[in-house]
Amino acid sequence: MQRDWTQGSILRNLLALSWPMMVTNSVNMLGPTVDMIWVGRLGAASIAGVGVAGMAVMVLNSLFMGLFTGLRAMVARSVGARDEASAIHIARQALAVGTVSSITIAFVGLFLAEPIMRLTGVQEDVITEGAAYLRISLVGMVAMTFRFMADSVMQASGDTITPMKISIIFRIFHVILAPFLIFGWWIFPRLEVSGAALTQVFSAGVGTALGFWFLFTGRSRLHLTLSRFHIDSGVIWRLVKIGIPASAMGMERSLGQFILMWFMVPFGTVAVAAHTLNQRIEMFLFVPVFGMGMAASVLTGQNLGAGQPQRAEKSVWLAVALAQGALVIFAAAMLLWAEKFVYVFSSNPGVVEAGSAFLRIAVAGYLLIGVTAILQQGLSGAGDTTAPMLVSLLSMWVVQVPLAYFLPKVAGLGAFGVRWAIVAGIVVGAIAYILYFRLGRWKRQQV
Repeated sequence: MQRDWTQGSILRNLLALSWPMMVTNSVNMLGPTVDMIWVGRLGAASIAGVGVAGMAVMVLNSLFMGLFTGLRAMVARSVGARDEASAIHIARQALAVGTVSSITIAFVGLFLAEPIMRLTGVQEDVITEGAAYLRISLVGMVAMTFRFMADSVMQASGDTITPMKISIIFRIFHVILAPFLIFGWWIFPRLEVSGAALTQVFSAGVGTALGFWFLFTGRSRLHLTLSRFHIDSGVIWRLVKIGIPASAMGMERSLGQFILMWFMVPFGTVAVAAHTLNQRIEMFLFVPVFGMGMAASVLTGQNLGAGQPQRAEKSVWLAVALAQGALVIFAAAMLLWAEKFVYVFSSNPGVVEAGSAFLRIAVAGYLLIGVTAILQQGLSGAGDTTAPMLVSLLSMWVVQVPLAYFLPKVAGLGAFGVRWAIVAGIVVGAIAYILYFRLGRWKRQQV
């Protein structure tokens, strides 16, 4: 018998849903993290190239994030309303949209990888390294998209254990394969950054195959089939209606990160590499936040589907409290051992010095970023994606980007000014989210 997440202790439900998501996010982060450790042995240009290319992947990947947001919100609502047939129908429509979208992105990767890298203004050796990584990553977007979709369907239905098992399996495959393709061990050719990208694509393919096997054989909560499948323009429009603001938010934030990286470029390859490593370290440290936020999103959607808006609100605020508690611990660790965290990725003295200084500045933002992340996920779980988009526009384009231009040049803070601009954006975003969430308009959102 499947567990009813709209009943019982909210704390127990949050913890039961979130810990598998934390494990899933941890092992998902493990792949890129291990790749960066190996790539770090290739030099600063390789680190910077993969970092900049990764930003471009995030910009284009944001197109799919909107689709996944709509998919999660609609599937969770249907499951909460005890209408699993509708949830399955919605998932099949998302599969059709994802197929077309990912093939389009693959063509972008084939023909525009190098021009995209040149837009950043990085040095020629960084362009060469980054273009190779970007091209393979975008061509392989089909496999990555389907893997994310399978995870989204299962998690929104309340099954977080199965995606965790799948992630563990394909990430073990990833971790083992990566050094063989990057350094040319045994019978494999030395592919360097291209090897890192290929490892990501191959492992995503394994994850997709496993995810579809669970979904289409009925081994997860929802049993997908293609029997009597047809395109439903009404459902697709609802997915797109919820997804467009989420996609716009993801794209503008990723584009903003791209511009922040561009502001960092004049300070040299070492600064770009240190900034890149900071982002990778933070992605790993925020795993509990992402897991708790995803759990809050599922509980929000299912409780709204069950007609329990107050229970949905309590789920989100409890998730905020738990996430912020974890981040305070992380902040203390960053202040004390920043150099050790950076040294895991690079032994370059300049990168270690700059990277540790960047991390200590970031600590100020850690004290509020949990609020931002959890409230954003809660609103998205309700299908309210317009407000997060507007808050993101405010924090990124009204605060972060202008300050990232002003502080290094006018205030004379150099590369540190870019990092302080990021902190300022986090603070403003957290305040805006709190004010909007307390209005309660999201409780009446239709999906």
